[in-house]
Amino acid sequence: MTARPLDVAADQVTVRMPADGAYLSVLRTATAGLAARLDFTLDDIEDMRIAVDEACAMLLSQAIPGSILECNFALSPDDMTITVSVPCLNPRPPSGETFAWTVLAALASSVEAQVGPGDRLAIVMRKSRPNPGSV
Repeated sequence: MTARPLDVAADQVTVRMPADGAYLSVLRTATAGLAARLDFTLDDIEDMRIAVDEACAMLLSQAIPGSILECNFALSPDDMTITVSVPCLNPRPPSGETFAWTVLAALASSVEAQVGPGDRLAIVMRKSRPNPGSV
């Protein structure tokens, strides 16, 4: 068995929009469309829509007013990695002890928060597609 290097063949899709809750329906729709393209189940598609919504809610509370929210989708045959980020004045990763984080962790295969260059706060979620042979 040969391991494929991470994200070598991954398609990348980036959505940039105002960091305002009024635009989140666009991001939920993009998430559902891309997950459907990878043949995720209907339940997994809905989980990812909710996860993106939860992640954005956590980030928007810290976003600089009038800034841009960026969402990057890395699509591979077996999984989707979604990175949502916003610029913040004083970025603080969300606490892993909150109910919202617990919900997010239950919806995605893995989730982590990162503070990156330029005071960008990001939440990275990964969802693996179920193996068609496993039940």
